[in-house]
Amino acid sequence: MAISAFDMFKIGIGPSSSHTVGPMRAAARFATELLADGRAGEVTRVNAQLFGSLGATGHGHGSRPAVMLGLEGELPETVDTGQAPERTARIEQQRSLRLGGPEGPEIGFDVDEDLVLHRTRRLDFHTNGMVFTAFRGDEMLVERTFYSIGGGFVLEDDGSGQPRVALDHTPVPFDFRTGAELLAHCRDHRLSIPEVQMANEVALGRTEAEVRAGLLRIWGVMDGCIAAGCATSGVLPGGLRVRRRAHRLHKDLLRREDAPAGPVDPLAAMDWLTLWALAVNEENAAGGRVVTAPTNGAAGIIPSVLKYVLTFMPGAGDHTVVDFLLTAGAIGAIYQQSASISGAEVGCQGEVGVAGSMASAGLCQVLGGSAQQVSNAAEIGLEHHLGLTCDPVGGLVQIPCIERNAVASVQAITAARLALQGDGHQVVTLDQVIKTMMQTGADMKTKYKETARGGLAVNIVEC
Repeated sequence: MAISAFDMFKIGIGPSSSHTVGPMRAAARFATELLADGRAGEVTRVNAQLFGSLGATGHGHGSRPAVMLGLEGELPETVDTGQAPERTARIEQQRSLRLGGPEGPEIGFDVDEDLVLHRTRRLDFHTNGMVFTAFRGDEMLVERTFYSIGGGFVLEDDGSGQPRVALDHTPVPFDFRTGAELLAHCRDHRLSIPEVQMANEVALGRTEAEVRAGLLRIWGVMDGCIAAGCATSGVLPGGLRVRRRAHRLHKDLLRREDAPAGPVDPLAAMDWLTLWALAVNEENAAGGRVVTAPTNGAAGIIPSVLKYVLTFMPGAGDHTVVDFLLTAGAIGAIYQQSASISGAEVGCQGEVGVAGSMASAGLCQVLGGSAQQVSNAAEIGLEHHLGLTCDPVGGLVQIPCIERNAVASVQAITAARLALQGDGHQVVTLDQVIKTMMQTGADMKTKYKETARGGLAVNIVEC
């Protein structure tokens, strides 16, 4: 099964890919199925139950409004983020929604009764489980179970407590699930990692021109998110009263650039890098338009590192964007197929750690690294995030998530430069560090995996 770069980079809505994007997709799929089989007209009420990490942090992660909008047929990539709060408020006030969209039947939906967050119960297969049930009066018509497995990916239960996986058997010229397999293709066919990934993208149904245009569109959304974050001041929603810093920092950096020439600050580029990461994750925390890269909680790392390249690397342009994202997407595909990108499953090492690994690889590639050096950069990028917990304060994607993206962006640059200074020989391989991440995640206590019941989430006292 080949994973496309467009699977790893999906346009969506904040604040969480697993808790906002995933539930919206699942709810929309449930509503669409009801419309497709002609039973929507019989439905008088829908009930949604969220389990595990979804239930524990669903309030702070926007899961409730995501489900409401999904049941009305909205998708993360197209929903109007500006109108979303008003629409969900209307659903709550009127206690009804339009199942599947404006043309669908209006059904009763009492948010307090029909959208249940189970804080301590979980389904067996994955902690991000959801059960949707449609009723006609008191009679149950249809029930479906879904799992949001990270990065906006959603699987449906096959009825036995296990996911129904619809495998894409489209043949690709360079199938790979591990770092070793990817490097073997590069070595045997004398190709770079972005060339391998481009060949697979074309085999999956897009022309090369369409792949390039699609990746540039993805970058356009990322860059727009940076701009929006830099332009917006105020306080983030959710009750923590976290002040947005990107707007002020952006003005300070512009003022510094306009100041009379003085001593050269060798770390000025790092200030811009961290600004861009903060801007993206503040937009994400505010429920804005973002790109999962590969998740929302880690959405600022790849855009900030790529912006850094385009700003400070001579000769960078559209070709740089395409090669960077193809490389990062190829590395991300390995994680998606052989490990996890879910904070609720393996902690933040699977989100910020993976994003840092992908960004390290993309940067190493566009700086001229060999395939072996790129793999080394990806390994370094994850190795030093091993054991990173996911402990969002108040169940919000704010503390420590926003600053964590900025720090990981700097680490990605360090990882890429370390790899470029070597010959590509790895004592620790990418596959070994991925296996270690999964073992560490399995050993990690549940309270440190996106439940807001451990770490910073309990050691910061709200006043």
